[in-house]
Amino acid sequence: MNLADSVETLKGIGPKTAEALKRAGIRTVRDFFYNLPKDYESYAAPTSIAEMRPGKVVIKGKIDSLSTRQARRRRLSITEGVIRDNTGAVKVVWFNQAYRVRQFSPEKEYYFTGNFELKNGRYSLISPSTAEVADIDPKNGLSPIYVAHGAIKSHDFRRLVSNSRSKFSEIPDLLPTVKPGTRKNALFFAHFPNSPKSAQRARDYLAYEELFELILAAKLNRQENEKLKAVEVPFVAAKIKEFVASLPFKLTGAQRLAAWEIFQNMEKNTPMNRLLQGDVGSGKTMVAALAAYEVVLQGRQVALLAPTAILATQHYEGLSKILEKFGVKTALLTGATKKKAELKKQIAAGEIDFVIGTHALLTDDTEFQDLALAIIDEQHRFGVEQRQKLLLKSPDGLAPHLLAMTATPIPRSLQLTVFGDLDVSILNEMPKGRRPITTKILTEVETRELLYPKIRETLNNGSQAYWICKAIDDDPRTETTSVKSRCAKLQRDFSGVKIEFLHGRMKPAEKDEIMERFSRGEIQILVSTTVVEVGVDVPNSTLMVIENAESYGLAQLHQLRGRVGRGSKASFCYLLTSGDTRPSLRLRELEKSNDGFHLAEVDLKLRGPGEIYGALQHGALDLRIATLSDTKLIHRAQADVQKFLQNPENMVKYRELMNGITKYQQITTLN
Repeated sequence: MNLADSVETLKGIGPKTAEALKRAGIRTVRDFFYNLPKDYESYAAPTSIAEMRPGKVVIKGKIDSLSTRQARRRRLSITEGVIRDNTGAVKVVWFNQAYRVRQFSPEKEYYFTGNFELKNGRYSLISPSTAEVADIDPKNGLSPIYVAHGAIKSHDFRRLVSNSRSKFSEIPDLLPTVKPGTRKNALFFAHFPNSPKSAQRARDYLAYEELFELILAAKLNRQENEKLKAVEVPFVAAKIKEFVASLPFKLTGAQRLAAWEIFQNMEKNTPMNRLLQGDVGSGKTMVAALAAYEVVLQGRQVALLAPTAILATQHYEGLSKILEKFGVKTALLTGATKKKAELKKQIAAGEIDFVIGTHALLTDDTEFQDLALAIIDEQHRFGVEQRQKLLLKSPDGLAPHLLAMTATPIPRSLQLTVFGDLDVSILNEMPKGRRPITTKILTEVETRELLYPKIRETLNNGSQAYWICKAIDDDPRTETTSVKSRCAKLQRDFSGVKIEFLHGRMKPAEKDEIMERFSRGEIQILVSTTVVEVGVDVPNSTLMVIENAESYGLAQLHQLRGRVGRGSKASFCYLLTSGDTRPSLRLRELEKSNDGFHLAEVDLKLRGPGEIYGALQHGALDLRIATLSDTKLIHRAQADVQKFLQNPENMVKYRELMNGITKYQQITTLN
């Protein structure tokens, strides 16, 4: 079996089903088998209908009288029916699941698992999951539950996996150092467990294998990087001291250490591959400026790639003022740059020393005469191919040095795995004069009484405020207030105050224009989605309101909070929660701490790495089974990878098993 084959090669998957699976990200045979159950339901001891009590229940019976109606609220359908066994009958209700009418056969028996609760004055079984009795192994009563993907519901995928049951025996092993058949057995028992323990053992092995492959890829990428050649950039102590002395502030100890680590890397003839991570406002850009100046002193070029035009412009405005005093010719290249062709000719001729830009730097017609250093800001926002494209811009066959920067502090476990091929520098000190941001949790009820007076005080002091909303437009299915609605409400409540809204669906020029006006102080309250999360630097903004705060992850909340507190004034962040429930642990942690590194570790445990780092966005993190909070398993996989690489025969066998293709090959390559 070739795991890279299309999912359509499996039994029972025709073009229509294959297309639905592809929309869910299940394109290959490997994707199919690694789409593991999110949980398992036990049907070993169902409750009779007569003995049902409020709470979660499992019952077995036949269903009839199914019908669907539209509720008064738009976009809400209600499907109802009656489940019967030999002891009685109970009403069942599903919301927005009209397909349930077509799912059941009246003569067949099914298991139903859901909450039995009081709804509209009558006890009903609410939105239960289902399984046909004939499909469940009577010996253990376990049934896998899969995440629904659009048209492919859990029971649909369970049926497809059951159709492919015989194919598990053909799954090849991945690691040559394990007992033959280990992987196929693990995948089989993950989908068809004969006990809860067998399911857990299967997942434990698959998690280990996943981490092993990820760490191995990082190690191999590091080895490949060490084979490349780069320009040696000697450290010019006198010039760097002169540059540092000219700055209007003192560098922190962490900045000095990070700069020294970079200088040492660039003196070698192998390309630097370093990640500079530091909290919001820790001074990463100034460290990058030191590295850029060192390279330009040798007559070489530098490129800085930023994810947005706003951030690129801010970098250009700040760095050009500092560097041009020392003869460094800087330029800004974005989609909106005028006389772009002329600027690109200057870059290709080597007349520009330091180019700061967005994706415009990656186009084929953007050429460098002598690119020796590539700096990538908010590196997790760029895919591997985008990073690779910039690094291939060096025309002389030498690889440029790479400095990747991120303001999202990376937990230690991620440093060991996803970023294992990078050297890491950490800025864990804040420049003097930075004041911690006071953070408070408020309920929506407290908005007018406590928050509005604070907003008025902020505006009267000449400062500005952000108000973050989750949605762009109103949605009748939710109670979330949109950017547009909140802006209109604030305009009514704060008469005479200049209030505008901003969101990601606006045209780039329109977004830039609004941010520029906010930067100039022409807008007092900016109501926005998370489009302002990264890189917006307005020192005069001192108040941040985050509505529906419980719907964000810690790392994102911390990034949003970092938009204020960038000047010398006291700054505040208010987290608005809805409902009467107690604030979540992540909100309480944010209220207590301004330390991004601590919050990143907490967020990893609470939400997982995909939530924090946007796996699909940066193209590196595709963990489906393992959790990066399992440090014991990570260290075990690390140690085993080290032993594995000590025997060259292992890699030969490994490549044979994978036909030369590994899941994570090149995922973290930055060379």
